[in-house]
Amino acid sequence: MKDQPDDTKDQPDDASNRDTIGSGGFVSRLRSLDRGRVGLYLALLAMVGFYLTPIETGLVTSLKTNQAVIETAPYAPPGPSGFTLEKWQTAIDQLLRGMGNSMLYAVPATAISAFFGSLAAYGLTVADWSKRYKAPLLALFVAGIFIPYQAVLVPLSQFWGQYVQLGQNLGFVWALGIDNDYAGIIELVTTHVAYGIPICTILFRSYYKTLSTEMIESARLDGASLRRVYRRIVLPLSTPMFAVVLIYQFTQIWNDLLFTLVLVATESSPAAPVVLILAGLGTGMEGTDFPLRMAGAFFTALPTLAVYIAFGEEFAEGVTT
Repeated sequence: MKDQPDDTKDQPDDASNRDTIGSGGFVSRLRSLDRGRVGLYLALLAMVGFYLTPIETGLVTSLKTNQAVIETAPYAPPGPSGFTLEKWQTAIDQLLRGMGNSMLYAVPATAISAFFGSLAAYGLTVADWSKRYKAPLLALFVAGIFIPYQAVLVPLSQFWGQYVQLGQNLGFVWALGIDNDYAGIIELVTTHVAYGIPICTILFRSYYKTLSTEMIESARLDGASLRRVYRRIVLPLSTPMFAVVLIYQFTQIWNDLLFTLVLVATESSPAAPVVLILAGLGTGMEGTDFPLRMAGAFFTALPTLAVYIAFGEEFAEGVTT
């Protein structure tokens, strides 16, 4: 019986394989990368650094003492002697009341405007009625988006202050021990709902136009009413767009200062929202306390960040549809 040929002589051993992979494998992979892709990644990293630098600067500033702000560069972290959390504690103590007041109007105004915007968009897309009426109504919704806040400040102030007068007409509510300054919270909710419905309607309408018309027509043929079609079919399918609208609306309402200044007026008010208190935080005759203002700004932004995190996946799905 003949001996089997020894093939191991032609095969490199494991040690030589490891040497080859270790010495040239990484370099060969680098050479095989597309230069265009490498340039794209470098450009993206540069953009990330460019946009994150202000955030990093504000964050490290909020952790510095006033003396450390003077002695160090804005983007440089504080040394052991310049580090403090006192500014954050002060900011939280002063802004916590305003945070609760902002939640009182931002959450209901966001939810109500999103819901009514969904209903209006459903009527403009799915409901079967004459197009000659739909077009003028749609034009009104589009026009409502472009009305600037500054154009309605005077009539808005007169409407709430001279005609509605919630502070006087809701006396039975204030008799329960609630400060009548909270009438401004009700005014903010109503105002933001009125301003939010047009943009919410347009966003929902663009989404509803992508829904399957065959599915809705089948439900109508089976005897489902418009209300039932909306409740059982359209509304469950609207989750991604609700995420988009809720994030957009909540951010706009939470950060709004103009209507707050008109309807609440002073930061000393028991109903003062957080943006109104933040506007005067860290300012005084002795100058501006930049670490305190930075800590207050980051603390104020936490609810909007939480909303983005909570609805992030649905937001991405809604944007891509």
